[in-house]
Amino acid sequence: MSLAGRRTLLADIGGTNARFALADPGAPMPLLSESVQKYAVADFPSLGDAARHYLEQTGAAALQGAEIRQGVFAIAGRVEGDIGRITNHPWVISKSRTCQALGLDRLELVNDFAAQSMSVVLLQADDVTPVGGVAWRPDPEPRDRVYAVIGPGTGLGVGVLVVRGGQHWAIETEGGHVSFPPGTPEEIAILERLSAQFGRVSNERLICGPGLVNIHRALSEIAGADPGPMTPEDITARAAQGDLRCMRSIDVFCAVFGAIAGDLVLTTGAWDGVFLTGGLVPKMLDALRHSGFRQRFEHKGRFSSNMARIPSLAVLHPNAGLLGTAAIARRVAAEDLPAGPR
Repeated sequence: MSLAGRRTLLADIGGTNARFALADPGAPMPLLSESVQKYAVADFPSLGDAARHYLEQTGAAALQGAEIRQGVFAIAGRVEGDIGRITNHPWVISKSRTCQALGLDRLELVNDFAAQSMSVVLLQADDVTPVGGVAWRPDPEPRDRVYAVIGPGTGLGVGVLVVRGGQHWAIETEGGHVSFPPGTPEEIAILERLSAQFGRVSNERLICGPGLVNIHRALSEIAGADPGPMTPEDITARAAQGDLRCMRSIDVFCAVFGAIAGDLVLTTGAWDGVFLTGGLVPKMLDALRHSGFRQRFEHKGRFSSNMARIPSLAVLHPNAGLLGTAAIARRVAAEDLPAGPR
């Protein structure tokens, strides 16, 4: 039996958007890019409703006679047993009920940064660009590696990919919620303002879209000003027009991001590289390259010389989460094939 004629339903669900696609598990590049669609999660009462809408409106046209009996869904939150909970959205997802609603035999429900981590398996050299002077190319054949993946969007996601003996293992984490470690007097002052608002301050309180707003408000309060309601888009737009406080907010964001990414390498032993993903990275690529990101990434005391050799790579692929779910779909489909003669 082969994988021919099979398709897998893919989903990448964040706090703002739901992305769906189909995978051909038997293809060298399993993600069918022409099948990708994006919807606002606020437009649907449940994940099942969003998935049915996708299949009815667009997905079915791409099936071409193939059947869908499996799904791989990545969600921006914790998966425990049968249940997945999105951190920044009220959807609660049950694997068993979703399978029943969509007529699936099997559903893999994973953390979104397990999927982002697995995307490294399929990333090509032109899907990434270095932030700093260290380049990277995918291995022609699997080698033992450890990679870290970190990405700001609606929240801050963190994952790890371990490659051993030709097998790829994604480690699911909630590393975006570790405590924020300030590295400068200015960052200590920002922490004091955020502590007064939130109590405990995690890295996600600074390094995500709402985090950029938190940084700007804290800097405004330090200066004795009230910025009024702001969005991340407001800050980046005003920075482009020369607003000094907005420009400084972006500088602080990038420097803290670099420090946290470097700490992640030290914590996980990801000496082979860290991939920067999430919705904000492509939009802030120029700022990352011309900020203190790489300096703070490398500035790790006795390990600074080691850090200088480690790639930090911005992921440019527009659907890295779906790419990762496609990599998982290929592995799951292969596991389901009956064993050959012994």
